[in-house]
Amino acid sequence: MTGVPASAAGGSGAKPVRGGKLGTSAVNQASLWNIANILTMVRLLLVPGFVLLLFHDGGYDPVWRAFAWAAFAVAMITDLFDGHLARAYNLVTDFGKIADPIADKAIMGAALVSLSVLGDLPWWITGVILARELGITLMRFWVIRHAVIPASRGGKLKTLAQGTAAGMYVLVLTGPLATLRFWVMMVAVVLTVVTGLDYVRQAVVLRRQGLAAERAAAGERTAEALQATVGTAAGAGPAAGAVAGAKDVHAAAEARDAAEAER
Repeated sequence: MTGVPASAAGGSGAKPVRGGKLGTSAVNQASLWNIANILTMVRLLLVPGFVLLLFHDGGYDPVWRAFAWAAFAVAMITDLFDGHLARAYNLVTDFGKIADPIADKAIMGAALVSLSVLGDLPWWITGVILARELGITLMRFWVIRHAVIPASRGGKLKTLAQGTAAGMYVLVLTGPLATLRFWVMMVAVVLTVVTGLDYVRQAVVLRRQGLAAERAAAGERTAEALQATVGTAAGAGPAAGAVAGAKDVHAAAEARDAAEAER
C-alpha cells in the first residue's frame, strides 16, 4: 500500500483481474494523464498566452503587462510542483521527462526574448542566459550514456533568480524598484555563468569516469576469455591449445582496439 489514491497515480482505481493484461491504450492513458503531466501541459500552454498578453496594445500597457506577469508567475509556480509530484507519487513518464525541461526553457526563453524585443532588457543578457541553458542541455545528452548530471542547489538558486528578475522586468516598475530589478538580474547572470561552468566540470569528470569504467570492464572480459581458452587448451592437447590460444590473442587484440576507439 502506498497511501496514494489510484486516481492520483493515473489509474482508474479498478481492481486488476488476476492473469489479465491491460490494453495498450489504457496503459498509455494511465501514464500520461496524471497531475504532474497536466501541470507541465498547462505551463506549455501559458507560453503563447504570456507572449500575447505582454505584447498586447504595443507591449507597454501596465495593466496588460500585469496580466502577463500573472501568467508568467503561474508558469514558474507549476515548475516547482510538477517534478516534485512526479517523483513523490511515482508519476514519472517519458512525456514528462521530455516536456518538463522544454516547458522550463520555453517560458524563460519567451520572457527574455520578448523583453529584449521590447527594449526593456539588453540582448547580451538574453544571449548569455539562453546560450548557457542550451549548452548545458546538450552537455547532459553528451554524458547521459555514462551518468546523469544531478541538479545542484546552485542551479535551483539560479532558476529562482532568473524567474524573479524576469518577472520584475515584465512589470512596469520605476524608481528604486527599477534599479533593484537590474541588480537582481545581474545576480541571475552571475549565477547562470558560475553554475554553467560547474556543470561543465561535472560533465567532464563523469565522462572520464565512465570511459575508465568501460575500459576496465573490457579488460576483465579479455582476461576471462584468456583464462577460458587456456583451460580448454590444456584439456584438448598442444595443437588445439595453440589454435585456441591464437584465436584468443586475436580476440583480445580486437577488444583492446575497441576499448582504445572508445576514448
